Amino acid sequence: MSRILKFMGYVVLALLALIGVALIAVYQVSAAKLRQKHTVTAKVPPILTDAAAVERGRHIALTRGCLDCHGKDLGGAKVIEDPAMGRLYGPNLTTGRGGRSSEYADVDWVRAIRHGIAKDGHTLVLMPSVEYAHFTEDDLASLIAFLKSVPAVDRDRVPVKLGPVARVLLVAGKFKLAADEIDPATLQPAVVKPGATVDYGRYLAIGCVGCHGSNFSGGKIEIGPPDWPPAANLTPHESGRLAKWTQADFFRAMRTARRPDGTEISPIMPRNFGQMNDEELSAIWLFLKTLPAAKTGVR
Repeated sequence: MSRILKFMGYVVLALLALIGVALIAVYQVSAAKLRQKHTVTAKVPPILTDAAAVERGRHIALTRGCLDCHGKDLGGAKVIEDPAMGRLYGPNLTTGRGGRSSEYADVDWVRAIRHGIAKDGHTLVLMPSVEYAHFTEDDLASLIAFLKSVPAVDRDRVPVKLGPVARVLLVAGKFKLAADEIDPATLQPAVVKPGATVDYGRYLAIGCVGCHGSNFSGGKIEIGPPDWPPAANLTPHESGRLAKWTQADFFRAMRTARRPDGTEISPIMPRNFGQMNDEELSAIWLFLKTLPAAKTGVR
């Protein structure tokens, strides 16, 4: 009996040693990815400062998720604080204490938004630039004009700290860094006119792929904590709810965060998306109706 216990003890120690080695390897590889610097020659569109451009930029910031991560005043906000995923806060984008915007030239804004790269060349961990890289020149210029106009907010920056699960996901390629995903050599800004069209809906719906997947079939959101609910299937497949909705149902859900049956949509779904105007929501609806049916979660 004592020999069996001793043998089992050795097995446990060996397993603990292997786990320790694996964790050290994960930390080292993930740290190397975070330390990596990128050099990008960014094209800066003409930045307008008129009231119309600033208002257009405000609408883009509101409806594309900027305020969800950076706060309503853009002074920074908590995105995730979880032992497994880590401490992830959107930084202060204003010129106040804790903000870095006063140091940003127009080209730095372009690198951050379109390429996911900080002023010093490091990757921006939280910045979903894969969803913003395609912005038209006008939309990018308007967004920058708005960001440069916001009042200063004094709020110290909370450093990003990845937890063990986030580091494992990063090493496994599930938690993707935008700077690694975007190829500056092939990047082409979209050329599309606003309107209730499928093309404009496709342009707007790129902001949905982070959670709903590149084919919009929903399922597990890999970039979030384990307790996040799965994203909805936005294709017309029978396994998804949207296939049974009307355009009026879609509008109501976006504007009120409630499904046609009255149940509340998870708070993980950004409420500010519902601030899109009728033309934008109509365009997204038209685009979603053209998607090939895909079973929920099959990306």
